[in-house]
Amino acid sequence: MEKMDGKTMDIVAENVGKLKELFPEAFTEGKVDFEALKEVLGTFVDDRDERYSFTWNGKSKARMIAQTPSTGALRPCKDESVDWDTTQNIFIEGDNLEVLKLLQKSYHKKVKMIYIDPPYNTGHDFVYKDNFKDNIKNYKEITGQVDGEGRNLSNNPETSGRYHTDWLNMMYPRLKLARNLLKDNGVIFISIDDTEVSNLRKISDEVFGEENFVAELVWKRRVSSAMADNNVSADHDYVICFQKGDLKDFKGFQKDFKRYSNPDNDPRGPWILDNLTVGMNASMRPNQAYDLVDPATGNVYPFNPNRVWAFIPESMDRMIKEGRIVFPKDTSKRPMQKRFRDELKSTHNPFSTLMMDRVGLNTEATRNIQELMGGNVFDYSKPLSLLTTLIPQVCNGNDVILDFFAGSSVTAHAAMKLNAEESGNRKFIMVQLPEACDEKSEAYKAGYKTISEIGKERIRRAAAKIKAENPEYQGDLGFKVFKLDSTNIKPWEVDFDMTERTLEDFISNIKTDRREEDVLYEVLLKYGLDLTLPITEHTIAGQKVFDIGMGALIICLSDAISLEVVEGIAKLKDELNPEIMRVVFKDSGFKDDVVKTNAVQILKQAGIIDVRSL
Repeated sequence: MEKMDGKTMDIVAENVGKLKELFPEAFTEGKVDFEALKEVLGTFVDDRDERYSFTWNGKSKARMIAQTPSTGALRPCKDESVDWDTTQNIFIEGDNLEVLKLLQKSYHKKVKMIYIDPPYNTGHDFVYKDNFKDNIKNYKEITGQVDGEGRNLSNNPETSGRYHTDWLNMMYPRLKLARNLLKDNGVIFISIDDTEVSNLRKISDEVFGEENFVAELVWKRRVSSAMADNNVSADHDYVICFQKGDLKDFKGFQKDFKRYSNPDNDPRGPWILDNLTVGMNASMRPNQAYDLVDPATGNVYPFNPNRVWAFIPESMDRMIKEGRIVFPKDTSKRPMQKRFRDELKSTHNPFSTLMMDRVGLNTEATRNIQELMGGNVFDYSKPLSLLTTLIPQVCNGNDVILDFFAGSSVTAHAAMKLNAEESGNRKFIMVQLPEACDEKSEAYKAGYKTISEIGKERIRRAAAKIKAENPEYQGDLGFKVFKLDSTNIKPWEVDFDMTERTLEDFISNIKTDRREEDVLYEVLLKYGLDLTLPITEHTIAGQKVFDIGMGALIICLSDAISLEVVEGIAKLKDELNPEIMRVVFKDSGFKDDVVKTNAVQILKQAGIIDVRSL
């Protein structure tokens, strides 16, 4: 019976496995033969000493951090959740680097859209300083769960010699891990300002591929400020957009056809009059600079030397014969062309990179927070209209949306609002560090001790508002709360000073302060199963057996597992008839070694091959 450990998916091993599938000839005795790999890749190998690259101090370590397995776990918190048994939405409180690692298997290629609003590195905001050795320990220190010296969360003053380096080392591993979660046609939007926009573009080019850059969107966040020291007011932010590789396009915006009509009963259908000239002068387009003659009346319409006709004479003659040109009686006016609705290349206008006419200023964001939360409890939130504009461009009704710098959870608010308006079923995953609120802040005075508390409360209040405005709406307005913690499984640490009691502690390798539900969700993540799968509880021979996802995973953490329990689990397979059933027991839970040995055989006879212990 194979034993499970407390680590998440080994990303390096996964990638080596993929490489081996592609280039088996580049492996010798299980190791990569780089010389052989170079020969296979041929002209694609760049071995020049000098070549284009973007690097900084710590890049190799940042890359390594992204590939290091996590020893964390997500512990369910029903008390802070809403509609626990039915909701598909998730709020995770914890360090987003560790959380992204934990989600690698369960949400691999399942997220359609990621929006993040990371620290801008303005010299005042916080930058995560990741500890390669034990990030969970550091996470507990910064969130006050354990005593410790030093914190891995600090501001990054502009005077620091590692000003950009710290920020890049923080962002790089998170983007690497986030990319793995995107669907092949997934999209990531990243808010940023002038401080790091150039660096963000460079590392995003590397992580997502330069060819997958979509746009650098501009959000006007305020009207001109008179406070700028150099009399230049930076009034906009950027939203950098990259896709995973298979995105077809943005959806754009439906064109307005109200002006189309058919007063002459043209068999080609409704039309509008459109301009017949182009913004080119006679010097630039001499073959389009000619006097246009109405063949029916002989009226002459001279060309405008600063704006010539849109077509050369031969094409214009054809359009006149086809009845596509409308000549005015007044020759001082310009002839126009009929543009038919049915001949338009697209029924949608493109999404402009300048979002001024669709997205509000930061005053809208402040108003959103004040109206919903009863005070200005969160600074620098993005306006709701930014997310309600971006989400429909790339997401369909059932897609998963991730925000791992969730802040006040504006992304969750927007997803729920759009679902209610469009009868959609988009799911969200919010991740937010329980970063402490300043004791002098309005948030702290209002009772919010951490940013994550604000985020959770915003979702609750936004859901209540949506329900009040749409009393007939039956969609998902709940969310499950999980909190990051260390693994529920005790590490086997040999210590020559072990007391007898310590040895007894190791008889059960589940930590004593952990609940069965904590272990359930850790096992779910290790098997790559969705955190929102339904969990049913069965009682077999007096012991509790958990059934996750209608038989996809069976877990028994009892301390008295008998053959009757094992045989009962085998019968469950016949009743539930899942495509694949996996079974997990607590290693120390079997009544004796005979039961443990026979359990594997009994389950194998029932067609259950994947049997493991904790």
